[in-house]
Amino acid sequence: MKSSKLPSYALSFIALCLFSSCGSQYGKVSYKKSPQIINVSSYDPKETQRGGASYSPLDQSNLKRNGALGQIPRCSRGYSYDSKCSDFLVGAERQGMLLGAYHYLTPYSNASVQADRFVARLKSIKSSRGLRSREIMLVGDIDSKCTVPHMVTFIKRVKSLTGKYPMIYLENGELIRSRLRNASYSQKRILKKCPYWLALYGSDYPGIPTPKKLIKATKVWKTWSLWQYGGVEWEKGRSRSKHYYKGSWKTPQYFSGMSKPIERNGFNGTKKELYRFWAKHSWRW
Repeated sequence: MKSSKLPSYALSFIALCLFSSCGSQYGKVSYKKSPQIINVSSYDPKETQRGGASYSPLDQSNLKRNGALGQIPRCSRGYSYDSKCSDFLVGAERQGMLLGAYHYLTPYSNASVQADRFVARLKSIKSSRGLRSREIMLVGDIDSKCTVPHMVTFIKRVKSLTGKYPMIYLENGELIRSRLRNASYSQKRILKKCPYWLALYGSDYPGIPTPKKLIKATKVWKTWSLWQYGGVEWEKGRSRSKHYYKGSWKTPQYFSGMSKPIERNGFNGTKKELYRFWAKHSWRW
C-alpha cells in the first residue's frame, strides 16, 4: 500500500484534538492540571479518618493551602436553610477563595418559591455577615425525581431575580437522564444556558464510564464545566469516600493532605479560564 505523508497543519490539528476536549473522553485537562473546587453542607466537616490537615467552616486555611480555589456550600434545600452556609462563605472569603452557593431543588415544593427563598437567603447572609466578595456562583442541585418543567421554572426564576442563569448539578440516574433526553426544544434551549456540573465519582454507572458518555446520555449539553469526581456517602456509621479512577483522572481517595473525606470537583480548563468563567457566570450580589 502506498504511504502518504500528512501536511504539518494536519498533524498539528490531530495533536490539538488529542490533548483537548475535541478528542478527550475526560475534558480539556487532566486531573493533575484541573483547578479544584470543593462543595460542602451542614454535614461537613466529616470525621477525621487519617493523619493530615483539618479545617472548620470559619478556618479554611488548610483547604486553600492544599489546593482549593473555590467553595460551593449548600444554602438551602426545599423551603429550609442550611445552618452552616454563612460560616462557610465567611471562611472561604477570608482565604480569597471563589464563592458559590447551591440550592437543592426538591420535586414536590413550588420551584419559584424555592428560588425566591434561595436568593433572599444569600442576600441576607451577605448583609448580616458583611461579605465583601462582589460575585457568587449560583447552583441548582436537582433532585433526580424533578421533572424538566420544574427544573426550568426554577432556572427562569433565578434568572429573573439575579440576571444570571444558575449552574446545574445533576446526580447520575436513568430517570432524570431520560427526562432530559425527552425534553422539548424550548426546554433544552433554557437548560443549555446553564453551565453543567456533572457527577461521576464511581465505576458503577453501566454504560457511562466517562464524562463524554454521560453528556451524550442526557442529550442536552455539549460539554461540562465542573466535574464532581470525589463524593462522600454515609455507610455503616462512617463517611465513605468515593472517587473516580480512570484514564487521565486517576484521582486520590482524599483531597491532597486533608484528614477528612471531602466532596471534590475539577474545573474543565486552566486556572486562568476558571477565573474568567466564574466572573462571567456569577451573580453580582
